[in-house]
Amino acid sequence: MLDLSRLRALHAVHVHGSVAAAAKALGYTPSAISQQVGKLERETGTPLLERQGRGVVLTDAAAMLVGTAGRVLALVEEAEVSLEERRGRPHGRLTVASFATAARGLLPGVLAELAAAHPALDVRLFEEDPHATPPMVAQGTVDLAVVHDWDIAPMSVPEGVARERIGEDRCDILLPPDHPLTARAALTRADVAGERWICQPPGTVCHDWLTRTMRAIGAEPDIAHYVAEYQTQLALVAAGLGIAVVPRLGRGPLPVDVAVRPVDPTPVRGLSVLWREGTSRRPAVTEAVRVLRAHAAAL
Repeated sequence: MLDLSRLRALHAVHVHGSVAAAAKALGYTPSAISQQVGKLERETGTPLLERQGRGVVLTDAAAMLVGTAGRVLALVEEAEVSLEERRGRPHGRLTVASFATAARGLLPGVLAELAAAHPALDVRLFEEDPHATPPMVAQGTVDLAVVHDWDIAPMSVPEGVARERIGEDRCDILLPPDHPLTARAALTRADVAGERWICQPPGTVCHDWLTRTMRAIGAEPDIAHYVAEYQTQLALVAAGLGIAVVPRLGRGPLPVDVAVRPVDPTPVRGLSVLWREGTSRRPAVTEAVRVLRAHAAAL
């Protein structure tokens, strides 16, 4: 009989594209994943992974086995949901992915409330870019994901993934000390079109928002510094190296003399939670969504 944990390891290598990525997703070491796949190869008497450059690819036999593994894992999840539903209370492990500012500004209170109210529930948090998390939910790598998107750059979710909007996060323009624009109580997009920007790297939701917003008024943003972490952006703003658009969620204390100004129209990020439709009846999922909704509303 094929071992379920070994099938899960092979399936993760297929979904995530490498042994290292599969190990990260499942919370194991790459060596442990390789050992599981090696045991599965001995069980089946069939090579499942082939070396290609510095990585590995699945053999044809492995591709066939992965299809079966996906169906088996879906049935196992269905059984787990039914058992937890019969208990009538959150139980077992619940994995949550979140973008950085929500992990800092929203999730601590949510996780603490869930831990205090449901001792049998083991919640684990993974910080991920919101672009990466919808497929993670769809593929079963995580159970829930807290994501954000912008009105001008809405996020699409895969088939079979449920989505609920739980709130919104407004953003402001941050200006260096003594910047000429600090004399204004509020700014427009035209006011900041010619400024040097500090922004997240290309491919992120925030970078997409900035480029699309400026191009909508015929301006190409001059992004001088690409920085992923907002706290580092704040430090660069404080040093006078540019301006930044920074959300309020998880922003924390600002450096001394950094000015905060609203911009019209106000950049608004929609906050949503995602989960697999097949787990909608699971008490751990419904309770986590309820608590997320309550804490987001209180922000």
